[in-house]
Amino acid sequence: MRFRIHTGRGLGGIAVRPEPAAAIGLLLAGGLLAARLIPASSPSPSAAPLAGVTGHVYVTNQLDNTVSVIDAGTNKVVATVPAGNAPEGIAITPDGRYAYIADNGSAMVSVLDTRTNKITTTVPVGHGPTGVRLSPDGTCLYVANGGSNNISVLDTRTNRVTATVPVDVSPVSVAVSRDGATAYVANAGSHSVSVLDTRTRRVVGSLPAGRSPVSVAVTPDGESAYVANETAATVSAVGIRTRTVAVTVPVGEGPFDVALAPDGSRAYVAELGPGNVSVIDTRSHRVSATVAVGPPGTDPFNLAVTSGAVYVTNQGAGTLAVIDPKNLRVAATVAVGTSPYGVAVGP
Repeated sequence: MRFRIHTGRGLGGIAVRPEPAAAIGLLLAGGLLAARLIPASSPSPSAAPLAGVTGHVYVTNQLDNTVSVIDAGTNKVVATVPAGNAPEGIAITPDGRYAYIADNGSAMVSVLDTRTNKITTTVPVGHGPTGVRLSPDGTCLYVANGGSNNISVLDTRTNRVTATVPVDVSPVSVAVSRDGATAYVANAGSHSVSVLDTRTRRVVGSLPAGRSPVSVAVTPDGESAYVANETAATVSAVGIRTRTVAVTVPVGEGPFDVALAPDGSRAYVAELGPGNVSVIDTRSHRVSATVAVGPPGTDPFNLAVTSGAVYVTNQGAGTLAVIDPKNLRVAATVAVGTSPYGVAVGP
């Protein structure tokens, strides 16, 4: 039995878990100890397009310091863009004009011009930025600084930080309500989700969670939050008004990200250990399907969900899986860079 070490989300930024026998390469990127697991077998990259899917998909490659740009209509990489040091979370403005990238290794946010595929500016934020999320109107970016225990609020019109909000221990990801009034911050080190009033820019409460909450998603009606608890192998369905856990849903080992379908009917969960994506029916709060994106060691990491496709970064395999939400099968596997981390979809 071997052990895998990965950086980014998780208590203290490092999680260790048993791993089936496979080759493990330890690499140092931007002062961060990272591990690339090379699976014994992995699916051959394919690029079958999904009907009606358009736009571009952006994938941050943590150990290459690059961003892969993929044509969503063809599932082919059309550009590889040099980025900052250890790029992780990524968010695209509603008009698709800019991508904001958390550079974990340099305590910066890089701004990518999607027309030229060049970084136009960098903005200093807190230590260890990982998760980023834009407000619905695209005017504010919320950055989870896991090493500083705070959130940077960046005005995208000026690309300046206008507020720094203390939260709990090791914030790693952010979700924003559809009306933009509230932000939710998953704090891996304190087993909680901070509730931030975006108008006053103050924490007004917290939601309960399981062990090592690393990702949070909010339903379109703003009534519920789904929280992926990495070391507990569960997803908590939390009532936002009652601030209580309504249901705890068991999933596979190492749930690392949770993302909702646009209509809120499904929650997709990327599971590091088994190489799966679990699909939770949000009405019954049960796992209704499990999609295998590769063997153990594939390491499904982060998700982006549209009405036409579900995109999954596979950190160990160096690929992006494209799942058809109609039949819940992998339609394409796209080779990207080393240790793909964040993923976002733009026009």
